[in-house]
Formats: sequence, structure tokens, C-alpha cells
Amino acid sequence: MQLSTKILGHLNKQQVIVPADSLLTLPEKVLQFGTGVLLRGLPDYFIDKANRQNIFNGRIVVIKSTNNGATDAFEEQDGLFTLLERGVENGMRVEKVIINAAISRVLSAKEEWEEILQCATNPAMQVIISNTTEVGIVLVESDAHATVPVSFPGRLLNFLETRYTLFDGIDEAGMVIIPTELIPENGTQLKNILLSLAKLKNASAAFIHWLTHANDFCNSLVDRIVPGKLSPGDQSVVEGQLGYQDELMVMSETYRLWAIETTSERTKTILSFSKIDEGVILSPDINKFRELKLRLLNGTHTFSCGLAHLSGFQTVKEAMDNEPFANYVSCLMLQEIAPLVAKNDSTVDEANHFAAQVIDRFKNPYIEHLWLSITVQYTSKMAMRTVALVEKHYANHTEAPALMALGFSAFILFMRSVKKTDNTFYGEQNGVNYRIQDEKAHLLYAKWHDSDRDTVVENILSDKAIFGTDLTQYPGFTDAVNLYLTSLTQNGIAYTLRSVMQKKSVA
Repeated sequence: MQLSTKILGHLNKQQVIVPADSLLTLPEKVLQFGTGVLLRGLPDYFIDKANRQNIFNGRIVVIKSTNNGATDAFEEQDGLFTLLERGVENGMRVEKVIINAAISRVLSAKEEWEEILQCATNPAMQVIISNTTEVGIVLVESDAHATVPVSFPGRLLNFLETRYTLFDGIDEAGMVIIPTELIPENGTQLKNILLSLAKLKNASAAFIHWLTHANDFCNSLVDRIVPGKLSPGDQSVVEGQLGYQDELMVMSETYRLWAIETTSERTKTILSFSKIDEGVILSPDINKFRELKLRLLNGTHTFSCGLAHLSGFQTVKEAMDNEPFANYVSCLMLQEIAPLVAKNDSTVDEANHFAAQVIDRFKNPYIEHLWLSITVQYTSKMAMRTVALVEKHYANHTEAPALMALGFSAFILFMRSVKKTDNTFYGEQNGVNYRIQDEKAHLLYAKWHDSDRDTVVENILSDKAIFGTDLTQYPGFTDAVNLYLTSLTQNGIAYTLRSVMQKKSVA
């Protein structure tokens, strides 16, 4: 049988958390642009959890923003979907199965726009959430004159204009707008685009004032791995255990973070679901959470990915099962990165706690995170995520950061192309070619082929076109990277890793 409200009373509540009937009739309070798994696995998760604790007491109208897919599955399942939380917390495996009842209905922006605008008449509607991918928050000037806008900002402005008119421009009709797209200052960018569109439409000064002051555009940061659908085999096993079929079933890790930037007391009252989970954070400045994620999670991934792939590890979990490599990752975060992050907005305890959570996440046996996928656009990731850490290290120390230097040497070795076909570059690991998916691969290719072995490290580290700065200016850094690169090529990954970690432990 297929998941729907009709079967809820027949399910085994020892196996799955089943929503109470009262949750199915809560008023609609949220308009959500996007049906993607990240939204269902994070914001919708928090809202459903709050509803079950009688806190938020509101459901979500979801807008299918693209032409792909259909709303049929949501209709057939009455908006219900199963979320499998699977992960590692404090070193222990955790698994939980929840039927989420937060979604009331799903409407198509292409086919049901007038019905979507009817939601603007609902005084209980107070929150707008979006995840339309990074290319969704763009200015499409033609939307200023379109009857039915095609872009997310155009549609949002149309909705807000309708609401402004219906409620005679009262401040209480303003919305809390929280984009979750993975771009910096996402709320600010969205607000600026709407203001540009409004001016292109020759909107009144009164409307622009209402748009600016009555609506709270919140920058936000989301962090949760939601791979989405299970494999067919895993799906079949889970459905057999639960006793029903679910076309919308998704899996997520247990870790969760939704940091929302606001100073508005009204917004804090409206976002009452923030009270039910430490993963929802309302703060006047979310920069420290972005910095923790960027340096400790993303930075560690970037320092480690080349080393891991060249070691023969396919997935992050596989590498973390290897004690020497896991020790490298742990020491890199706790000894070299966390102290630097803690010198900014975070405390040492906060940085160490976040690092411990990252280690648990890396060890998650349910997430198949490929190292080769992490190496995509490797050069730009090194420039954005790791260079600042080298700079911060030398602001406080005179010796080279050994584990960071090893990460740079592995990057340089990984980016050594052994084969070039048209504009596609390939490296080699244990006799097997791998594709280097990097828009700057040609720069590294030229460095390796135009330099001799003794100068390649200096030529790469000094090139501002690669890293945005000259890394040879830092005392001992070039020598350390050169030393480790020589060891990687002559002695192999395992030997070099053991040698570096032994010296690190002695120091």
C-alpha cells in the first residue's frame, strides 16, 4: 500500500514516527518555493518537529518552481513523505524514521499561479522559504512586465504586490523571507533584486517602502547532507520493513543546521519552530557559522580530497576507516584549523565541538560521498577555503603548518596531468587515469610541463592566477610543500602520511 493519510492508523509506531490526525488540519503558514530534498530534509523537518510539539502549528504550501517532475506523488500521498535520519552522533550510529506531515499541498507555478496568489489573502501566511538553486536568485528584467513571471524573484515580487494590495499595505502583512540557496548574503541579494524589479515596474514609493521595511529578508545558512532517494535495493528493504510504499522517501544525515540572520523580534516570534531544535539558530550575525562550516568542514574536505584519492580511497567513510588517515583529518581540524577559527567570532569550545561533529559526519556509513566529486573545481576551492587559513596561521606563527602543507602538496600532485585530450585533462593514480574537472586545470598542466621538478612547487605557489596571492611569501611554506611532494612521489602516500603524523605527534 502507498503512504497516505488513510493508512496512518495501521502503521507500526514502534518502527516509524506517525503524525497525529491534528497535524493534518493545521493552518497554512509557510509558502515554499521548491520541492527539493534539501528543503524537505531541513526546513520542513524543523517545522514538522515543532508541529508535533504543539509549537509552530502551521503547514507549508509548496510551489513547484520548475517544469521538471509532477505534483502527482504529493497529491497521492496527501503531502506526506518519509524521512530517514541516518548518521553518527558521538561515535554511535543513529537511525530514525519519521513521516513528515508539514506539507499541505503542492502547486505548480507554471499551471496554478492564480491559485498560488490566493495564498496571499491568507493572514496566517507569514513565512516564505526558497531553494531554487544558486541560479534561481537572478534578475530577469522581462519579469517586470510579465503577467506571469518566470523567475523566482519575479514570482515572489508578484506575490508580495498582491499581498500588499489585499491588506492595504499594513506592516502586519509583511513576510519573513528566508532563502536557503547556497550563496553568501542570500537574503540581501534577493531583496536587492526585488527592489530592482519593483523600480523597473515603476512601483509606488509606498510599496517600495513596505517591501523594504515590513518584510524581513533573512540571510541564512543551511548545512545538512540530504542525498535524496535511496537506492532501489535499499528502498525496497525499508518499504518492506515499514509496510508501505513511498515515492517521496528521502534520507538525510542526523546533523542539521539552519542559521537565520535577523534582529527582528517579530521575526523571532513568527519563527517559533526555532525553539524545538538546537539546529535552528536565530542570530543577528551568522558569519561565525559560515566560517565554521567553510573552514572546518569544507576546508578539511579540500585539504584532504587529493590525498585521499591518491591513497586509493573512493569514499569519505572508507578513508575515515583508515586509522592513519582519520588521524590526519582529526589533527588537521583540531590542531591547525580550529585554533585559527576560534580567533575570530567563535570560541575554542565552539570550534572544537563543530570539529567533533564534522568527524562524526565524515564517518557516516550511510552517506556515499566520493572524494573524486569533492575534487571538482579543486583549484578554486583551495583558493577560497584554505589560503585564508595559511594566512591566519602565519599571523600567529613562524613555522609552516605541516598538515596544511601536506594538503597543498597532495593538491599539486593530484593536478599533475598525464594526459590531455582537447580541453580535458587526466591525472593518474595506481595506473588508472582520473578526470580532472577544474576550470584552471590548464594552468597547472602548464606549470608541470614548463617547470623542472625543483621549481614546480615555487612556480605554482607564487602564481596569483591560481591562488589569488603569492604563497611563497610565507617562511618555510614552499620548502615544506616541496619536501612533502618529493616524499609523496618517491616514498608513496602511506609512508609520507605516517612520517608527517609521527613528527606532528612528537612536536
